[in-house]
Amino acid sequence: MLKSLLFIISLLVTTATFSQKRIEKVLDTIKTEAQATSFLEKNSKKGKLITFNKQKHNTRLASDLFKLSKGGKKIYRTDTRKTYYKVIDKIEIPYHKVSYILLDGTKKTPKEINSLRNKIISKFNEGYRFEDLAKHYSIDENATRGGDLGWFTQGDMHPDFETPIIHGNFNVDDIFTIDVPESNSYYVVLKTEDTKLIEEIKVLKYTEPVK
Repeated sequence: MLKSLLFIISLLVTTATFSQKRIEKVLDTIKTEAQATSFLEKNSKKGKLITFNKQKHNTRLASDLFKLSKGGKKIYRTDTRKTYYKVIDKIEIPYHKVSYILLDGTKKTPKEINSLRNKIISKFNEGYRFEDLAKHYSIDENATRGGDLGWFTQGDMHPDFETPIIHGNFNVDDIFTIDVPESNSYYVVLKTEDTKLIEEIKVLKYTEPVK
């Protein structure tokens, strides 16, 4: 009886070890995002593709993964599960940073909007802090933090809003206006930082139970 029990335990350990070695070999063959996506179509419950941004993600895990080169792999193990992280891609993406004041085109006429924007710009040029102007005039939620939008990249915002910022020839502390008539949104925008290349990594995460 005891021998049979030991045999079964030995067989389970061997099977689990084989399974773990097999998945490691499978992960080693994945080189591209397309291959990772194909793998996840069959293993969506155990895995997912994650994007880490060096500016936004300051966890210990992110720090460890950014130290890896493309194709690098990190394995974390607990008593109940084993998690694999594989860096599929590593790129630098241009990010932009502005603050803005949003005015509501449904409550003001175009003439009133332009008059108010000119007033805001004049006050800024006279020495008023943009943060204070945003808190006073902006209807957006971020008015409480002085209109700061934070870092964004192409595709994060409405095209009519981000295109002038990304492709306009603006310097830090330049103030300008943007119209998004589609949503009745009218902006006064301040460029607060130079365009910055921020590193991002795409990571395949796969978790399996430890047997």
